[in-house]
Amino acid sequence: MQRPLGRMPRLRVPEAGWLRDALAAQRGHLMLWVPVLLGLGIGIYFSLPVEPAAPQLWALAALALLGLAAALRWPRLAPLPLGAGLVAAGLVLGALRAQSVAAPVLGWRYYGPVEGRVVKVDRSASDAVRLTLDRVRLEDVVPARTPARIRLSLHGPPGGPHPEPGLRVMTTGHLSPPSGPVEPGGFDFRRYAWFQRLGAVGYTRAPVLLAADEAAREGLGLHRLRAHLSAAVRSRIGGDAGGFAAAVTTGDRSGLSRGATEALRDANLFHLVSISGMHMGMLAGFVFAALRGGLALIPPLALRLPAKKIAAGLALAAAGFYLALAGRAVATERAFVMVAVMLGAVLLDRRAISLRALATAALIVLALRPETLLSAGFQMSFAAVVALIAVFSVLPYRLIQGRWAFLAPVLGLALSSVVAGMATAPFAAAHFNRVAHYGLLANLLAVPAMASLVMPGAVLAALLSPLGLAAPALGLMALGSGWILWVAQAIAGLGGATSAVATPPPPVLPLIVASGLFLALWRGHLRASGLLPLALAAGLWLRAERPALLIAESGALIGLMTPEGRALSKPGGDGYAAGAWLLHDGSTLAQEEAHRALALPRDGKIARAQLGEALVMQVSGKTALAGIDGCGGADLLVLDQRDDAPRPCRVLDAGRLRRTGAVAVSARDGMMVIETSAERAGQRPWTTG
Repeated sequence: MQRPLGRMPRLRVPEAGWLRDALAAQRGHLMLWVPVLLGLGIGIYFSLPVEPAAPQLWALAALALLGLAAALRWPRLAPLPLGAGLVAAGLVLGALRAQSVAAPVLGWRYYGPVEGRVVKVDRSASDAVRLTLDRVRLEDVVPARTPARIRLSLHGPPGGPHPEPGLRVMTTGHLSPPSGPVEPGGFDFRRYAWFQRLGAVGYTRAPVLLAADEAAREGLGLHRLRAHLSAAVRSRIGGDAGGFAAAVTTGDRSGLSRGATEALRDANLFHLVSISGMHMGMLAGFVFAALRGGLALIPPLALRLPAKKIAAGLALAAAGFYLALAGRAVATERAFVMVAVMLGAVLLDRRAISLRALATAALIVLALRPETLLSAGFQMSFAAVVALIAVFSVLPYRLIQGRWAFLAPVLGLALSSVVAGMATAPFAAAHFNRVAHYGLLANLLAVPAMASLVMPGAVLAALLSPLGLAAPALGLMALGSGWILWVAQAIAGLGGATSAVATPPPPVLPLIVASGLFLALWRGHLRASGLLPLALAAGLWLRAERPALLIAESGALIGLMTPEGRALSKPGGDGYAAGAWLLHDGSTLAQEEAHRALALPRDGKIARAQLGEALVMQVSGKTALAGIDGCGGADLLVLDQRDDAPRPCRVLDAGRLRRTGAVAVSARDGMMVIETSAERAGQRPWTTG
């Protein structure tokens, strides 16, 4: 029997009331997700194995515009098209930024005359003075192939002119391209150098000479002012205390000894040295409070002028000068943007400290420098501030009112340290492979001195120096800096002050970020589900497995993971790679200690490692290689020399390793699986130069 033609019945789809209510609860808070979605697009860009082609970028740009148009056309559905458009915009933004900073990268090892203008003076990991030069000249290298910037460590004899920004210097040095990861998936220094327009790094053992008369400085007035102020502070405040005071004032850390730096790291106080949101906030807060309080003391002015806005405007100007003086480093720029947004909110009669202000700051930072998304500083600073705002916004302040009000500052500092420490701990552990167990105690002891002595002293010294009255202010800085360094040394000297942790698998940090953002930003009953990604991240981290065998790019060092730790093939040489491997394993041993405790079987210049059923041999030098018949019984031969001879096994010689970068080898189902750094890094601007 056929049904008569007519109107088709309407299908009734049951409404998901919980989903409708959950989305409705987000109204008024969608702005908070804008930088999150933009950051997601930027993260996708940096994770791509191949650089997007121009047609793909145009398509993504069109998608971003379509998303915006659809959001304006259908407001009720705005989150979906706008979200997709923001992700696409993040991809495009990352690609445009990478293209805008493109500069020549040295494609070979260079030895010869080097000349350039000093733009930065700092210290390397080995505590050597290090110069960053621009306007570079290299012998027999045409300008089109000359790096825009180079970085040169000074290992020569002391003496000669003191290098300062603006001086043009020359020397004879060794240069090479920025190095790739020490293991597949590791930190890629080439990417960092690309966005710094750093085309070569190296060292010199020769004296550094002036290439022009000292009076003929080439610009960089603020850089010279920074160097002058840093030297002046160190001359008035001796030792590491002077180096600390100079670092927080001008961003110049060259006056801090290696021992003091390590103590600050082990005590979880190194953030006090890096000019960040704390410094900007303390400086701007002191200027704001001093100006507002000073105007309030003058009734005619207090009654006629908007003291709060005047104080905010002058505090913003002070923060801007601090940014310029500190050299506009990425962390300092980020801190200034955050402070500027909050002071701008005061000027516009809005809440100065809110998640909306923080979202605006994050949006500006990502738009200016998308690459900062991958940096530890960006992740840790925003994680700390998001957590602090989220926690303090729900605190029952009535608990510390009344007769307990005098405890409010102490409780606030303690709670701030706990919350910020918990929020940043996973990022610090993932990026630096260390956990400071007494960081809370150290911050409770040191941060008050930073806020009440060091930063106010810096502001007062800047104001009183032209009058020749800076001595008392510098005395405040010396007192606070000395106390902070004493706390760092005392805490770092405690037994078990730090412990090392293994590097987490790639999905861990994104899962932690997703969990934290959902817990802080989502509104409604589903917020608790944000704990699920955190639990998954913890499980993945606890079950993380390190590569069974690692091979350095030079071919001169291998490291085999054993139940007792990683056994290294030699006690010295390739020190950076060896140290990074051990650190990523979660080991605190130095290379020589690890080799002494767990040395691979060695016969002269030949080291052997058993990987499952496969034998790996690492051969150093031409003489040892010439004495090997075929592969000497090995399944994999690792050589620090070029070798074109046919051999009945897999060979990783110096030529191939130079193309592939460092290598990780694992045994699966009785077979060797080789993964190269080049495969993991992909074809990106910074990998192809």
